[in-house]
Amino acid sequence: MAVEWIGKHVYPIYEAHLRGRKTFEYVAEYEANQQLSSDELHALQLAKLKRLLAHCEAQVPFYQRHWAMADVSSRDLREVADLRHFPTIDKGMIRANQADMVASSWQGRTMRKSTGGSTGQPFSFEYTRESYERRMAVMMRGYGWAGWRQGERRLDIWGTEIAPTSALRRWKMQLHDRVLGRRVLSCFTMTQDNLPQYVRVIDDYRPKVIVGYTSALVELARWIERHQGARWAPHSVITAAEMLTQDQRTLLERAFRAPVFHTYGCREFMLIGAECEHHNGYHTSADHLVVELTDDAGVPVASGSGHVTITDLHNEGMPFVRYLNGDLGRTSDHAGACACGRALPLLGAVEGRSLDVLTSPDGRIIPGEFFPHLMKDQPAVEAFQVRQTSEDRLKVLLVGEGGHSEAIQQRLRTSIEKQTGPQLRVDFEWVDEIPLTPSGKRRVTVREIERPPVR
Repeated sequence: MAVEWIGKHVYPIYEAHLRGRKTFEYVAEYEANQQLSSDELHALQLAKLKRLLAHCEAQVPFYQRHWAMADVSSRDLREVADLRHFPTIDKGMIRANQADMVASSWQGRTMRKSTGGSTGQPFSFEYTRESYERRMAVMMRGYGWAGWRQGERRLDIWGTEIAPTSALRRWKMQLHDRVLGRRVLSCFTMTQDNLPQYVRVIDDYRPKVIVGYTSALVELARWIERHQGARWAPHSVITAAEMLTQDQRTLLERAFRAPVFHTYGCREFMLIGAECEHHNGYHTSADHLVVELTDDAGVPVASGSGHVTITDLHNEGMPFVRYLNGDLGRTSDHAGACACGRALPLLGAVEGRSLDVLTSPDGRIIPGEFFPHLMKDQPAVEAFQVRQTSEDRLKVLLVGEGGHSEAIQQRLRTSIEKQTGPQLRVDFEWVDEIPLTPSGKRRVTVREIERPPVR
């Protein structure tokens, strides 16, 4: 009961009074917003969008130039659909125009985050404190659709920091997790031999929900099925960071004896959409983001597949307007309102991320998400792909400043071998570009060999 009490009562006090954050005010706001009608949500989104575009035009040098070249102005936006006339941006543009993308009134006051990129294109970006607080609130709302409420036990099987951290930082992270009311297990230390330890934690901790990388949870589920454990069944399982196939969903629900709720997000915005109890796709946060699917010319598609294009309505520090995050999405087949009663629009599916699980000869499990975590701290690497060509060999393709290749390769080799062990040889190759799949996806990790049997 202590864990629940701390998470339910201490964490809101910690956020509001010790950190001065409005997270729970925004939770209440977003919870109320999901009761709005489609027309009310549209009006709210339009008002936020108009305010954002006017701010960009007045304070962001990049958008002043970018929109002038396209002969568009914030005054041209009368409906949300008018956003189609504004040009899209991508990671390359952000890397090339980083300083000019920060609003003049926010210079020196933003927070910074790096991302390894689910599409293998690392870069850094900036955001405001309000934006962070709102992202946390949107995440809490989305997890609530899976039956979780703040204060209930949550077990995260997630990626942890790869770079060495100080004892003080580790203590702060542990304190934050305890106050939040969750426990975190690193999926970057998973091996075939220590999977029983993860199951024991589930049985001992008895979480209301389990949250984790799809690939890590699938590996754990395969072990549970083979060895007939675990004893504890959570209320639900929330998968994230990687795509979820129907076969994987079936396996997870069978092994954990709980329904699976898949979420979609990226580091630039955190949660973009989440499944409700009817599993008809992802309810997108129209009160927080504008989510479009566009063709190669930036025109929204009426049906079928398109590039996921995001406008963040609350990051005034470094605004993202019509940002192509590198994923491919598909429109929803469900016409009209969802049976859950929420008017938040549905995104049918996301097709853009393929992160194969890699393995080492000594049984270590390497989730594909390890490599974006690693590459986010390598600004000279513009794009990458990791291929497992044999049981004992990885080939890492790199795009970027090859003149510094030896120093970069040595840093990467040290970090990778720490994760994979010395039996997995790592080779590097600097290339001009990373090939896309026939469907237009960029694979981050590619496993070219058969999976080893589960022990």
